[in-house]
Amino acid sequence: MRRLVTFLLAAVWCGVAGMVVGGTTLPAKADQQIKLLAFGDSLTAGYGLSEADGFTAQLAAALEKMGRRVQVINGGVSGDTTSGGLARLDWALADQPQVMLLELGGNDMLRGLPPQTTATNLEQMIGKAQQAGVTILLVGMRAAPNLGADYQSQFDAIYPSLAKQHDLLFYPFMLDGVAANPELLQGDGIHPNPKGVSIIISRMMPSILQALDKAQKPAG
Repeated sequence: MRRLVTFLLAAVWCGVAGMVVGGTTLPAKADQQIKLLAFGDSLTAGYGLSEADGFTAQLAAALEKMGRRVQVINGGVSGDTTSGGLARLDWALADQPQVMLLELGGNDMLRGLPPQTTATNLEQMIGKAQQAGVTILLVGMRAAPNLGADYQSQFDAIYPSLAKQHDLLFYPFMLDGVAANPELLQGDGIHPNPKGVSIIISRMMPSILQALDKAQKPAG
């Protein structure tokens, strides 16, 4: 009887919390729920949209439809800059996500902030997330042409450079396929409407799935 009880307890811990061997917790199984933190600005937060039409809600629904057990956490704050994101990242990481979509920098660009400041803030956020063992999908932004060629070239270089330097999964442009298309944007010409959000998620999904798979892959 004692051996049976010991076996059942071990089975419960293995199935629910992961078996601990020699002080090391084995990675979660691929079918266990994973936490994905969407950390960004208004594009992530779902500015101007109903809760059901926002980026994180549509992403969660799309992943559920695919049979993926993912808790999508809305870490978007409208109007946030990379400085604001850096200031609140520790609090967001307290939820212990395994994956983070890092989408910040658009408001830095719209305010004409120095690209080096944006790059430094993003790099610090990347370092914090990596230290916490989080798989990062870096989501890029591109500068508006009216800011001038010099600013545009400096800003646009931030994201691919950081992705290469830190060996990150990288999606080059959050608004790919949506920017400058009035049928996919709200009246302000910046933020996507529900249809636009759907297209963003469809285009980004292969990169998101890659990040989820990477996070669930056993170490070593």
